[in-house]
Amino acid sequence: MENLMDKVVSLAKRRGFIFPGSEIYGGLGGTWDYGPAGALLKKNLKDSWWKDLVQLRGDIVGVDAAIMMNPKAWEASGHTQAFVDPLVECKLCHERYRADHADEIALHEKKHKGKTVDWTEPRQFNLLVRAYLGVVEGAQSEIFLRGEITNGAQVNFKNVLDSTRVKIPFGVAQIGKAFRNEITPGNFTFRSREFEQMEVQFYIKPEEKEGKKWFDYWKKNRMAWYVGLGMSKKNLRFRDHADDERAHYARAATDIEYKTPWGWQEFMGIHHRGDYDLARHQQYSKVDLRYRDPYTGEAYLPWDIETSAGVDRSILFLLIDAYHEEGERVVLKLHRTLAPYKVAVFPLLANKPQLVEKAREIYDTLKPHYMVAWDERGNIGKRYFAQDEIGTPYCVTVDFESVEDKKVTVRDRDTMRQERFDINELIDYLQQKLRL
Repeated sequence: MENLMDKVVSLAKRRGFIFPGSEIYGGLGGTWDYGPAGALLKKNLKDSWWKDLVQLRGDIVGVDAAIMMNPKAWEASGHTQAFVDPLVECKLCHERYRADHADEIALHEKKHKGKTVDWTEPRQFNLLVRAYLGVVEGAQSEIFLRGEITNGAQVNFKNVLDSTRVKIPFGVAQIGKAFRNEITPGNFTFRSREFEQMEVQFYIKPEEKEGKKWFDYWKKNRMAWYVGLGMSKKNLRFRDHADDERAHYARAATDIEYKTPWGWQEFMGIHHRGDYDLARHQQYSKVDLRYRDPYTGEAYLPWDIETSAGVDRSILFLLIDAYHEEGERVVLKLHRTLAPYKVAVFPLLANKPQLVEKAREIYDTLKPHYMVAWDERGNIGKRYFAQDEIGTPYCVTVDFESVEDKKVTVRDRDTMRQERFDINELIDYLQQKLRL
């Protein structure tokens, strides 16, 4: 019997959310392409995050830093030395796994059906993806594609101070791509070699009381945001990092985990980074990165409370959480903010010009307000079920009566209730229901 994960993966491809990367060429492990519905879902998630943390607040500003950076930045941040995983190789088939992923190693050994599996000694494997710049072959300079987006905020700390009116405490937000030489990508999009992150580096006074206050604040704030997007609270939890698990610079660290079909997994981290990043970049760049208090004149390196979320992992868990089966009906109960299409418009019959013309008129009227789907294939029941599978909250159907009484049928995704509304009142009705 198909398990939940198989069903979500199947739906994701069938309905245009997520495709295997470079599929017609046999794929490229750990890479994924977002289809028409997935691209919209991804955009909606990022837009919601940006609105919540930048647009609606006065203490966070945004940046969009380059993917390629001067290699010294990665040396300063410690990535060239410390951004490593322990790798082991199966001597029977030469597949490689992370030595600290005992469950994956055990599953691999079972595949060899009773044979004794010998493993190589663990070797340190740097996760940074190398690239080369320059037009002359053999005379190119080596750089790295960023393994995480944090450095983009840190190296622009002084630029942000000089170009804005921000004052401590304040944050720098960014969304962007990151790349890693993952040894064993897997579990659909959960562990990928190319992925996207949403982060805020929130700078505070270097005081223990301030550190605890803001660390606790951001834990609650980020958990509330995911719950507000419709994630089931029972499937979410905090997991604090043990002392021997935290990064060497971290004063405190916790993950928000989701209860996936393969166990509790992290997709969001809150980290108290102290002044590690700014201190290192100040040391390596020889540029003074201290913040100067405009009232007291005191100069200091702020502490940084980081909130870092995986876009792709968030989308995966939102899809799992929203997936419901109700008899023969499969429905994605995505929050209206995230739903790829807010409304779908149908003519009852595709071969009746008067119905198609009226439906097109309504479709064109709604398009400036929302992403609207158009569908005239098959019978109306199949069209409803297809929209349920991509999470469309409302469907509008134009029938023969619509031509006479100027009313349409509006169907609610979650209740399947159908109501008749005057066409002239349709926008007002949807704006009330889809208040974003």
